Formats: sequence, C-alpha cells, structure tokens
Amino acid sequence: MPLPSIQIETGSDPKFAVIWLHGLGADGHDFEPIVPELVDKSWPAIRFVFPNAPVRPITINGGMPMRAWYDISGMEIAQKQDEAGIRDSVRLLNELIEQEAARGIASENIFLAGFSQGGAIVLAAGVRCKHKLRGIIALSTYLPIAEKTDGEMSPANRDVPIFMAHGMLDPTVSHALGEMSREYLKQRHYKIDWHAYPMAHQVCAEEIVDLKRWLGSRLR
Repeated sequence: MPLPSIQIETGSDPKFAVIWLHGLGADGHDFEPIVPELVDKSWPAIRFVFPNAPVRPITINGGMPMRAWYDISGMEIAQKQDEAGIRDSVRLLNELIEQEAARGIASENIFLAGFSQGGAIVLAAGVRCKHKLRGIIALSTYLPIAEKTDGEMSPANRDVPIFMAHGMLDPTVSHALGEMSREYLKQRHYKIDWHAYPMAHQVCAEEIVDLKRWLGSRLR
C-alpha cells in the first residue's frame, strides 16, 4: 500500500510526475507552496506527489516520534547511518514510482525530488532504480550509504540528470558533505548540475529560479 500523499495536478491528464519527499519532522504539505512558484504555464501538465513519511522515533531528538525517512543518531549524519531505515524508505519510494506507472505516467517521465532527508532518499533510490527516470532533484542533502553504491547502481539511470543545490551556511547538512556527495557521484560519471547559495538549511528564491530553468528544459 503506497504512502498517503498530497497530490496536485497542474492540468488535466498529466504525462509527467514529480514525487517530492519532505525533510525530517515535516510532512507532505511542506513543499506544496512551491508548485505555483516553480511551474511555468507553458509546461505540459504535471502531477506533484508529496508523500508523508512514516512516523518513527528519532534518536537525536531524544526518541521523540516524528515523520522521518530514517533515524538519525547524532550530529555527524554521515556516520552510524540507519541503513535499514534508508532501505525501507527507498522501497516505499519505489512503490510510489510503480503507482504512477500504473496510473499511466511512464517512469521515464518521473522526477524524484527531495529536501534534506527526503533528498538523501531520492539520491539513494534514484541511482538504484531499475526503471529509467527523467531526473533527480536533491536539495540541501547528501548521498547516504555511499559506500554501497558501486555494487548497487542501476544501469537504467547511469545517465540520469541530477540537480543538486546546497546552502553554503547550512548547519544541519554541511555544505562540505553535499560537495563530497557531488564529487562521489561525478567520479562515477553521473551528470550533476550543482548550485550553491549563501543560505542555511532552507530553499531560496534564486534556487527556485534555477530549478525552474532545469526542470523546464527536461519537460520537452
């Protein structure tokens, strides 16, 4: 049973979909307001799918239950990773891709997007996805379980375009960690469109403009 999601269609009978994963402690409503800012009226119809992550206890927050794609045990987020949680969320995201395919949107017309924890899941899932994707949008994030990537990369997405953006002043997911993930993927010949902004752990107007340009060029 796919995750419950907020869905917005920008027109009738959409042929493209964007599955967008929120960050830790947020929910599917978090990025709803970005749709009117991001979408150009000239674009073909798009279905935006904003799933709600499962609720789970988060170690770094004293075990408090909240919506999260995986557990975080300490400030060094790339250390002691919750591999089981990450893999479970990758599975949940694959279910959403298959749901869209069943509704008539081919995987090669699906973009995966995510912010922070959600971005980590779309990167982990995207490079492993057996269905060819249209693109990956990874905001203020990093590649989790990176050391497992080489043995698990899917041939279907070796040339998938990836938009990565990061705040240079990010105290939550360091800019350096984002850059390390970018370099790791570039060394494996992934096509990364990288953007950095003078911001913290957030999204800025300039980033939305850059993402709109990137997305628009891939909707033709």
